Amino acid sequence: MIELGVNIDHVATVRQARRTWEPDPVWAAVEAHLGGADGITVHLREDRRHIQDDDVRRLRELTHIKLNLEMAATDEMVGIACALKPEMAMLVPEGRHEVTTEGGLDIVSQESRLREVIARLADAGIVTSVFIDAELQQVEAARRIGARVCEIHTGPYAHAFHARGRDPESPAVIAELARIRAAGEAILAHGMRFNAGHALNYFNVQPVARLAGVRELHIGHAIVSRAMFVGMREAVREMKRLIREAAATGPAR
Repeated sequence: MIELGVNIDHVATVRQARRTWEPDPVWAAVEAHLGGADGITVHLREDRRHIQDDDVRRLRELTHIKLNLEMAATDEMVGIACALKPEMAMLVPEGRHEVTTEGGLDIVSQESRLREVIARLADAGIVTSVFIDAELQQVEAARRIGARVCEIHTGPYAHAFHARGRDPESPAVIAELARIRAAGEAILAHGMRFNAGHALNYFNVQPVARLAGVRELHIGHAIVSRAMFVGMREAVREMKRLIREAAATGPAR
């Protein structure tokens, strides 16, 4: 059964614009859970631009939903993860000047370092995930370093979808979807879990949700944006319905 992980970073972005105490990301997580979210994702960035350490601590202590902690592969973040013990820790690339994550983690160029990080997380009982581009060499590298989950970066697909007028039959869109499908097949063949996310929204999510074997979709900005008008519970319900409907129709061709 396909699952939905809701990223609540941008609830904290709104709060941090005023350096105040509202809106509360923990409250957003509870509302998302009540709307049908299967998990909550937060990215504790090194510059603490949105989610703060106390947010992650309170999420761990006060909510009863699976927590996915996005993090850079630094000693500081590994220490925080090992102390808090989220159900999953996802290693992502991180740049101080980027607005949001701009690409997948280049595992090939830093295998030994990432293998060590994943071993430390696994020893703490944390499922380890890597956020990678839809490239077979990165999938192979993820297997070699011991990742249990690969989340495929869907940004190129989402950008092609938007640039081509939301036409799912555009050759550019079809090509990007095919890259995700091929990466997903390789992930599954290596015995890892196939997740996907980044820039997915209410218009482009269903072709990805139809892909064979995809386990979780992680979506944040679109849901938080919709929640401004309809509330978090309803925004999550709408997204959950779309992905479940798509998955029920069978694998995309």
